[in-house]
Amino acid sequence: MDDIRGDETSGDASGRAADGDGIRGAAAGTATVPLSVLDLVTVGQGRTATQALRTSVEIAKLTESRGFHRFWVAEHHSMPGVASSSPAVILAHIAAHTERIRLGSGGVMLPNHAPLVIAEQFGTLEAMAPGRVDLGLGRAPGTDGATAAALRRTDRLNEGADDFPQQLMELIRFLDDDFPDGHPYARIHAVPGPVQATSPGGVQSAHRPPVWLLGSSGFSARLAGTLGLPFAFAHHFSAQNTIPALDLYRESFRPSAVLDAPYALIGVSALAADDEREARRQVLTGALSMVRLRTGRPGLIPSPEEAEAYDFSPMEREFVDGWLANVIHGTADEVRTGLDDLAKRTGADELMITANAHGGDARLRSYDLIADAYGLPTAS
Repeated sequence: MDDIRGDETSGDASGRAADGDGIRGAAAGTATVPLSVLDLVTVGQGRTATQALRTSVEIAKLTESRGFHRFWVAEHHSMPGVASSSPAVILAHIAAHTERIRLGSGGVMLPNHAPLVIAEQFGTLEAMAPGRVDLGLGRAPGTDGATAAALRRTDRLNEGADDFPQQLMELIRFLDDDFPDGHPYARIHAVPGPVQATSPGGVQSAHRPPVWLLGSSGFSARLAGTLGLPFAFAHHFSAQNTIPALDLYRESFRPSAVLDAPYALIGVSALAADDEREARRQVLTGALSMVRLRTGRPGLIPSPEEAEAYDFSPMEREFVDGWLANVIHGTADEVRTGLDDLAKRTGADELMITANAHGGDARLRSYDLIADAYGLPTAS
């Protein structure tokens, strides 16, 4: 295996300075840290994937106009209510409808793919939207074991996670086109990519997608710190591990050509509405969806009416109460207070908000209200 630290920190020829690649974003309005968006392209009952994708475009355009820093999508499979199985395809579509907001994966599940394929996909995205693309990587399958086996054409699923550091370094070498002489892949190039600059008449691209590591436990936190990479933690579904993982990331951090200090983003579920009752109605749809997913019954996102009428068992009610305790919801001011408290408590450098609800109107309204609460620019 290549040295895990390797050439990721040797020099800065690929333009990986933190500010240059948009890792550190300036807080706008009265937000204490940059605000970003994680979109799952959720599909509600009575709606189609086409409608869900159109809503994602609307959210990207709205949040760009309101000064949010990033818009990421996450790889999921075999979940009827989540239409984000192909992040690179979705991001290409979003790129065609936006101009400034950073676009990325939160994340691509590296063990599901050959590193060369990811390097090619995100090299293509970078060519489409120069200087705006982030490559966030996770080591989980983003699905159940049977689906992961179908994706990877193997039943040896643990091998993919265990090989993650080696796969990561292979991907980085493809992105930088710097396999050493004698390596089996030394004559293989990810295109679009740096090799085009070394061809006759070629011009070096000013950017390459910065790599982020994602996680919900300590493994990726330690790896991101060791490599000096930015780290994104899934607080929205692993809240109990947030502070331990961030502490581990900061303790493990070694300065690199990418970052001279740790940079930690956390994903957080948050939804604002015009009143508390409506916010509760909307977030309950996501909670019921999670109950069904955790009990092997994944489906479309239920409507607020169905969620309110659902007869939760005592065990399901306990799960829902625990789940909703980590979803910041209420009026815009209440959500702002919750987000500010979370940022202060965790020391996060950036908050990435995911608003899961049945309908697109509720999600759009939520991002608008949150932007208003922080005094972000008025939508154009």
